[in-house]
Amino acid sequence: MRKEFPILEFDPSPNAVIEPSKNIRSIDIPESVVICFFNDVITKLKNEGKLRYITSLKSEIGQHPIYEFRAGENSVALFHPGVGAPLCAGMMEEVIALGGRKFIACGGAGVLDRSIAVGHIIVPVAAVRDEGTSYHYLPPSREVQVDKKAVQAIEEVLKSHKCKYILGKTWTTDAIYRETIDKVKLRRQERCLTVEMECAAFCAVAQFRKVTFGQILYGGDDVSCEEWDFRDWIDRTDIREAILGFAVEASLKL
Repeated sequence: MRKEFPILEFDPSPNAVIEPSKNIRSIDIPESVVICFFNDVITKLKNEGKLRYITSLKSEIGQHPIYEFRAGENSVALFHPGVGAPLCAGMMEEVIALGGRKFIACGGAGVLDRSIAVGHIIVPVAAVRDEGTSYHYLPPSREVQVDKKAVQAIEEVLKSHKCKYILGKTWTTDAIYRETIDKVKLRRQERCLTVEMECAAFCAVAQFRKVTFGQILYGGDDVSCEEWDFRDWIDRTDIREAILGFAVEASLKL
């Protein structure tokens, strides 16, 4: 099992020393779950009385509330997973242990092509595994695929709303301050459209735990050139609210 580099020492054993299903009791939670990175939108929904508190996950940075959000006669679980692959994967693990089975994440991403406007929707179909978490869930590989059923559900929702989108590959990295010019060029050669910090890990956890996962991203800051362009991407509340709505609909289609 020993390899030249520890990150390559994947162990397929289904049992770990700390196993979520043995330490977290399942509860009455919707199987459809939306992982939402838009804290501003969650706060707004909470203040409007549209969220019902279910329970909280805990980490050293505090509480991570899980809410029920009703969509017509149906409901989904909704939570913010934090930021970065390790924390987000851990939060997803715990929600799976609680009873979540059908996951759609929604968030923003840096773009590797400046022609992708702020707010334009990108649906990842694969992620380059340039982070560490996914290597503990799947054997080493350059990419991990997004569940085709989830991609199809997302496409159906976006088409029903006549919303333009791009299918493509994303680059998942742990190090936002190490997206070097040459690495950006390399990822562009691999046909990556976006860069973010979690997609590959989410996909790996989902495959290992045999649950469904898909993601909706929107074009944010531009890292395609030598000088970073922030593009005020986090201030697009209307876009973020709409994308959360699409994620809810997609999760209920699974």
